Amino acid sequence: MKPIFQKLTAEPEEGFAFKTIRATGFDCPWHVHPEYELILVLQSDGYRIVGDSIAPLAAGDLVFVGPGLPHIWQNESATKEGRGVHALLIQFEEGFLGDGLLRLPAMEPIRRLLDGAARGLHVVGPTRDAASALMMDMANSTGFRRVLQFLELLGLLAHSSDCHPIASPTFAVESPLYDQERMNHVFQFLNRHLGQVIRLSEAARIVGLSDGAFSRFFRLHTGKTFPEFLNELRIGRACRLLIEDDKPVTEICYECGFANLSNFNRQFLRLRSLSPGAFRRQMHRRLPNLSTRPSPRSGKRL
Repeated sequence: MKPIFQKLTAEPEEGFAFKTIRATGFDCPWHVHPEYELILVLQSDGYRIVGDSIAPLAAGDLVFVGPGLPHIWQNESATKEGRGVHALLIQFEEGFLGDGLLRLPAMEPIRRLLDGAARGLHVVGPTRDAASALMMDMANSTGFRRVLQFLELLGLLAHSSDCHPIASPTFAVESPLYDQERMNHVFQFLNRHLGQVIRLSEAARIVGLSDGAFSRFFRLHTGKTFPEFLNELRIGRACRLLIEDDKPVTEICYECGFANLSNFNRQFLRLRSLSPGAFRRQMHRRLPNLSTRPSPRSGKRL
């Protein structure tokens, strides 16, 4: 099947697109596009997949995605408490800056930033806070002022050490074999059944492949085996539940689809270098506001 690309539309007045998203979920499947994209999540929980990286999704997440890098954002809170997605997006083509401008020696940091986005960049720390504030200001501006704010934003990211690569260096972002439609069917299936037993053969049937062909297909498109990917997805959901809920670790283990506690603990330690209990304690120390947050399950305090 021919690869499907999403072509984005820039604002003619400003030369780039700025969008505010308020919805029950992210409407884009596993996809690629030829533009750069900066995504600030203000409300959502679930996970994001960028290349071969899976990570929990939460408010404050800021990611810069380069052209041709497959990605998907999946919201899980729409079915709980009526919550949905609030996000800000900036999308632009490299040509927006002009070839002559990019060749200037002073623009070398911007060129490095754009090159780094080929693997996706996770923006953290003080840079994340400053960039988020700029993007929220941009939501209330237009025209020349918004263009200046955008250039300031690129300069902030380009001169920061808080932008960390997401996908692995070996991830083949330019493979012509990406089959986005079938991969999206697999991702949606996994998201719906993550708390249940999921067999490779079930996922293979969804895309009409034998088990062996599906294993090769899946590894080509994600850089991981099916069991590796599934475990990372489940641990990502477990991390969110450990932070936001007061459920016992054993209950979270089974809710995320693990058959026994020992395997859950082993996979969690392998992927997070902490036990589930230690992870919860560490996150509560780092995010003290959680200690006064009502539990959505019982109304008690965490």
